[in-house]
Amino acid sequence: MGDDVWGGAPIEESNLGATARRVAARARQSGALRPIETTLHHIEHGGVRFVVRMLDGASGRKAAQHRLQQATIDQPRIANPFLPHDPALFVAELSPTHLCLLNKYPVVEHHLLIVTRAFEAQESLLTVADFDALLKCQREVDGLAFYNSGKIAGASQRHKHLQLAPFPLDPTGVDSPIDRALGAPHHYGEIVRSPHLPFVHALLWLSENRFAEAEEIAGSYRSMLNAIGVWTDELAAPKPYNWLATRRWMLAVPRCAEGVGGISVNGLGFAGSLLVRDEVQLAWLRTVGPLNVLCAVSDCRATLADKSLPLQGAE
Repeated sequence: MGDDVWGGAPIEESNLGATARRVAARARQSGALRPIETTLHHIEHGGVRFVVRMLDGASGRKAAQHRLQQATIDQPRIANPFLPHDPALFVAELSPTHLCLLNKYPVVEHHLLIVTRAFEAQESLLTVADFDALLKCQREVDGLAFYNSGKIAGASQRHKHLQLAPFPLDPTGVDSPIDRALGAPHHYGEIVRSPHLPFVHALLWLSENRFAEAEEIAGSYRSMLNAIGVWTDELAAPKPYNWLATRRWMLAVPRCAEGVGGISVNGLGFAGSLLVRDEVQLAWLRTVGPLNVLCAVSDCRATLADKSLPLQGAE
């Protein structure tokens, strides 16, 4: 799929990606960037080959603990790593309202953050300005964009930010593992559901043959939130949800729990990428099945102890 899906040609091919790689190399050397070291595993479930990363010994656990200590989602307003941001993690100016930073504690290499310059709450609705900034990045870096709306949806920072994880999410070469369960593109621009995804969701395919502007993406996004029942009132804040987007599709999922079985789930989980702490969690996830975990954190009517939730094991 060409970049024109997102509305216009890239300013310079891979310029943002190249900049991110240069900044990451310097930041890692200086210690400003603290990647979370993991080992790679896979779990087949429901036709999806989930990529599961497990913290790699003491180094992985230490970085993960640092990230947890830096979380501000439950902290006073004064705690904010984005105001001011760390200059060593700065990648690019995007607009008068947004800038691009590196994720300080990445699990996926060159993981980008699209951050508002002024404070806005992470639970607030995405705006046309947010999508305009995101599209500038997405035209140059092919990857998974996602938004964790609030702590229950996996957010760790209170300051509003979208994220862009470059493809492939699976280092073996699979861009987005969940693609196998989305089916073939159809009804472009309309909100549909995939029969292969057991959790509540709204799916929208982006046309290959027309431009999509930030205003159009914003309208579709709001319709998707309405479709999954997390936002129906212009004056009210939405309930927790994850919103994901590639150059080909957008996906919205409601959230009712931050995690299950000790495994936290954010937007990456609904793209088929999960993180576990140790062998015990990895074995539990194999037994329960990743799709069942996604069902448990997205549907308040079903839990892993609820007979209405299918408890088939992983394949």
